[in-house]
Amino acid sequence: MAEKRLGDTGPAPTRSDRIYEKSSYFYYRTREGLDIGPFDTQKDAERGVEDFIDFLHTEPHSAQTLQQYASRVA
Repeated sequence: MAEKRLGDTGPAPTRSDRIYEKSSYFYYRTREGLDIGPFDTQKDAERGVEDFIDFLHTEPHSAQTLQQYASRVA
């Protein structure tokens, strides 16, 4: 189930849309456009997405910090 974050206005992407495979490893892309990985399996990447979202919910300023970082590397 995709959840919206505070301040999000558009539809929340499904988690499966965030995961992709490259060179036999799995990665996920954050809403901020950062790629996280590598993971050995798709299941590990799915757990990574869940852990990432849980972290953002428990650390309210993390999403803002991540967006600032993403804008610098883009």
